[in-house]
Amino acid sequence: MSKLRKITEKWRNKYRLVILNDENFEEKLSLKLSRLNVFVIISLGSVILITGTIILIAFTPLREYIPGYSSTALKRQAYNNAIRVDSLETSLAQYQQYLNIIKGVVSDEPIEYIGDTIERTPSNVTASAITLEPSKQDSLLRLQVEQEEAFNLQGSDVRSNPLLSYVFFTPVRGEIIQGFSPEENHFAVDIVTKTNEPVKSCLKGTVLFAEFSAQTGYTIVVQHANNLTSIYKHNSTLFKKQGDRVRAGEVIAIIGNTGELTTGPHLHFELWYNGQPINPEDFLRF
Repeated sequence: MSKLRKITEKWRNKYRLVILNDENFEEKLSLKLSRLNVFVIISLGSVILITGTIILIAFTPLREYIPGYSSTALKRQAYNNAIRVDSLETSLAQYQQYLNIIKGVVSDEPIEYIGDTIERTPSNVTASAITLEPSKQDSLLRLQVEQEEAFNLQGSDVRSNPLLSYVFFTPVRGEIIQGFSPEENHFAVDIVTKTNEPVKSCLKGTVLFAEFSAQTGYTIVVQHANNLTSIYKHNSTLFKKQGDRVRAGEVIAIIGNTGELTTGPHLHFELWYNGQPINPEDFLRF
């Protein structure tokens, strides 16, 4: 007990800290301290310093300069980059789908839409092998619609097929040497006309493709409203390039005999609606 009392008295012993002027020994500052007071002051100062440091690191931008802490601006930039990447992936998928449609149109292969994907019709399946007979439910639905539209003065044909309301401009005047024949994989009409006859756009639209192909020669593809696309093949000269806007009846090419699949000067003209070929003679007179 005497030893513990001595240690306690030692910590409580008072000491005076005096600061004097070195020249005249004038007293400037005098403090009465003990070992216990010094220990308490140092401990309290350490706690305040540590607490303040933690607050600065946790709630101020200074934490960005501490190794191991991520930057707020860096997180925001990473989030924005993730959004951009997602948008780019969506745009790339749409662009790839668009390219598949154009390839199918240019190569005379019909395209079937299945959800967000595109599938090409197998080449070993012919149009004659496809059953087009309506089912019983379809026949009943058609009968019901016909009865409802029997006294409709607006015209049900135009609503069921928007293309019937279009006024098509004939690309060229001439003689059809081969008509539309899906059974023979010929999804166009071939028209023979005068030499150097100008080829005109059947409707207003935007040029999607205007290049030379080894098989179809100088080919131009024009995209119109309502997913309608017109194609002009075997031209000798093209007057439009990709991205150009054209008007109905505007000259876009000169008839020719280019490409491996041609047997003489003529225009190979196709119409595609919603990715499927349609007979141009249903809408135009050549």
